[in-house]
Amino acid sequence: MGFIIGFLSGVIGLLGGWFGLAALVIGLSGPDRDGGVAMGAFFNIGPIGGLVGFVAGVLLFTRIGIASQGTPSPDAERSDAAPVSVQTRLSPAFAVAVLVLAGGLGWWAWYELIRSPYLTHGFMTLELQFRLPVGMALPPAATDVHIAVEEGQQNTDVMLGALWHGTDNDHRVILASATLSRKTRRRVINLELPGVPEQTWQLDLPSDPDPTPGYSPWRFSSSTSAPKVEMNFRLNADR
Repeated sequence: MGFIIGFLSGVIGLLGGWFGLAALVIGLSGPDRDGGVAMGAFFNIGPIGGLVGFVAGVLLFTRIGIASQGTPSPDAERSDAAPVSVQTRLSPAFAVAVLVLAGGLGWWAWYELIRSPYLTHGFMTLELQFRLPVGMALPPAATDVHIAVEEGQQNTDVMLGALWHGTDNDHRVILASATLSRKTRRRVINLELPGVPEQTWQLDLPSDPDPTPGYSPWRFSSSTSAPKVEMNFRLNADR
């Protein structure tokens, strides 16, 4: 148990020294527009503070975390007296303080991990297909098609590539792809075509989705106006 407390004390000192020295350098350097000073302070100078902090944490454990026990006998000053047995024990107060700090830091790191706004799979590609009603012609150009993806409070316009349309039997199909990056339960697709009321779809994906095995079933938009455009999608992980 003493080894664990000593190691945790060193780790806490390492983190404190690392971040403390990096923060000091950043504070003394003044404004940093491109972030170069912050990166250098954290990765180049911070480890020096981490090493000093680790040593300081271990020394603090040996000085405060270990308490000695033993009472000298009345004959301790005699040269022929038996040596006094001195025992050491772990300081309960120090051990509790170290465990509380380590537990708090561990919980904070886990909380930051699970609430990270970015997807676990990194940036993911959302492939979209919009199937027009039978007999409905495609817009004259890709610039006439306006697609937006709402990801939480973030709104991104989708740019169409050179191969932006296809066919599905008697239906013309608009092809598009977008990038998803954030954890959120609100993902909305908006489609605007010339002479057609705006079409809207809500994606039924979890906040941190996995890649889908294929395209979803075709679904109509929530718009009550005609003509009705259908949409399906699939989600691929970039890594």
